[in-house]
Amino acid sequence: MTLTFETYPQIERQSVRFANRYGIELAGDLYLPENYADKKNPALVVTGPFGAVKEQSAGLYAQELATYGFVALAFDPSNTGESGGVARNVASPELFTEDYSAAVDFLGSLTYIDREKIGALGICGLSGMALTAASIDTRIKAVATSVMYDISRSVSEGVGGMMTPEQKENFKDFLAQQRWNLVDGGDHVTGPHEPMFDENNQVIHTHGLPDQLPENPHPVLAAFYDYYKTPRGWHENSVNSTGAWESTTPLPFLAFPQYTAISEIAPRPILFITGEHAHSRYFPEQAAAQAGYNAELVVVPNADHVDLYDKKDLIPFAELADFYTKAFA
Repeated sequence: MTLTFETYPQIERQSVRFANRYGIELAGDLYLPENYADKKNPALVVTGPFGAVKEQSAGLYAQELATYGFVALAFDPSNTGESGGVARNVASPELFTEDYSAAVDFLGSLTYIDREKIGALGICGLSGMALTAASIDTRIKAVATSVMYDISRSVSEGVGGMMTPEQKENFKDFLAQQRWNLVDGGDHVTGPHEPMFDENNQVIHTHGLPDQLPENPHPVLAAFYDYYKTPRGWHENSVNSTGAWESTTPLPFLAFPQYTAISEIAPRPILFITGEHAHSRYFPEQAAAQAGYNAELVVVPNADHVDLYDKKDLIPFAELADFYTKAFA
């Protein structure tokens, strides 16, 4: 298996498979701390970013947290990576939320896991699903997010909430046409999971990150490219490295907002980690305010959004581990 990060010889990694409530088999990597078999261990379920796989950021976070004594499960959500699902590279907020609870099911079935000490971690676009899962699944005793990105809001409003009513209607028309294409026997095609528009407010039909950066690229595009399209983070199973989501993927995110019951996570704690210069910073700031007193926000100095995917000198792992340790005490 190709991993995008250095492995630690003292941390055992096991490939595992488990099913969600819909019978879809999910693929995961279980990262095991030293001497895990001799006791009941705290555990974490980890996934994200949106369009990434367990061999990228999720695995890196899981392995690092295993060095602090947590059994950590990094997994591929349904229909992506090595996980099952007939339609490939199609996402759903409800399905991905269920995947978090299915991962909790699996961890709780292991004899060396303390069922009262299971937490969740969402990275980037899976953060919303982690929060949604915690709001309905009380077995998740603490939830943290890193560089939270709310896919439902970014699809419905545009990044920064800049989508106009005309643009939104055009986006819906674009998605409707993609469905007619399938009805008429056309092939599944990729498309933008976040809408972009030309000067006439028409959808630009992109096919994921470019194979080569244009001259003077937008800094956010350059940052994503540097992770997903270079040896730093490229992986053959990653939607973001090799292509794009299936073109109808935005439909359920337009229809269903996430973590609407975030305040109900209380008194279980929430930790939001973001970068000082992250373009997504407003998502965790607003979610933390919405959550109420049980939410803590950590802003990492001099870090952008993608920095916190894999730059171990910037990711506050010790603070993250301390958060879960205190939550489980």
